[in-house]
Amino acid sequence: MAKILIVRLGAMGDILHALPAVTSIRAALPEATIGWLVEENWSEVLTARGYKSDPVSLTPPKPVVNLIHTVNTKRWRKRLFHRETMVEIRGDIKRLRETHYDIAIDFQGNAKSAIAGWMSSAPEMAGYVDPRESIARLFYKHTFSRQGEHVIEQNHQLAKQVLAGILPGGEMPLVAPQLPCDSVATQWVDEQIKSLGIASFAMVTPGAGWGAKQWPPQRFGEVAQALARHNLRTLVNTAPGEETLAQAVVDASNGTAFSIKCTIGQLIALTRRARLFIGGDTGPLHLAAALGIPVVAIFGPTDPGRTGPYGSQAIALRSPESETTFSRHAEPEQGLLKITSEEVIAAARHLLTASNESGGAKLG
Repeated sequence: MAKILIVRLGAMGDILHALPAVTSIRAALPEATIGWLVEENWSEVLTARGYKSDPVSLTPPKPVVNLIHTVNTKRWRKRLFHRETMVEIRGDIKRLRETHYDIAIDFQGNAKSAIAGWMSSAPEMAGYVDPRESIARLFYKHTFSRQGEHVIEQNHQLAKQVLAGILPGGEMPLVAPQLPCDSVATQWVDEQIKSLGIASFAMVTPGAGWGAKQWPPQRFGEVAQALARHNLRTLVNTAPGEETLAQAVVDASNGTAFSIKCTIGQLIALTRRARLFIGGDTGPLHLAAALGIPVVAIFGPTDPGRTGPYGSQAIALRSPESETTFSRHAEPEQGLLKITSEEVIAAARHLLTASNESGGAKLG
């Protein structure tokens, strides 16, 4: 059976945008060996922390991918000419090549990912005809055009075209992504919720990769206050380096929001328990959508048609004044600032009412 290497090194949102395609490969080719080349710090999106198993086995802690090949390019760049780094790189390449992959699919499309995939020595390597960095095409044996508007659809179609010759009937339906279930992380979530004394909660992530995508923390606090009037507390996902930003949300919430720091596995387990997620175009938002949690997405310079929440009940808010750009400006984009707290609160009310079950926190 085929041995397929997936190349998507990071970051969280991008990995989650590739995961439906890879879950679809798994469903269509259950006997295939699938490996994933990923940055070490994002591996928990694919497997529970510290989980060890037979590579052939697929279990709830590692539901989709047989083999996970981790790299740490950030550390390597800092110590590139040190002997320890050279030994580590050679070891990683050796382990990658020992699997003898038949084909590598580069979903990332830049020089780093293309070179990493090429290092696998897979005789067939494929990617987009218009990769993010044109140099990546030099490493591809096969290229394919993008099909579909959303990046999840594009990734699915790329995988389907690459593997057309071995798919049963040439078909590969798009299926929902599967994420790891970590029993230790689940226990941690139970303890956190109990210690906070909350029964039902929404989650927000105020950070957004770069400043232009970042909605003001004061407004997140206003949203938290509105949710609290309906017995729904707010947990503020606090990434490393964003403690001050998270605290600004808590301060603006008048005691209705709580900052919480967690690992990726803990974030997955925590998000599974949320009634609602609110945030910008960032990894935790795409995680919530992948888990089927209702999402209020606050978009500015990026296009929700391409990278918005996919697969869950969602409302994407974007001002007509926003223009699509990937320029990483530090200040919030002016169109993004046109989105008011009241609009976000109204969207939250709509989603929570629509998904409400008996005994839930119905708003409005």
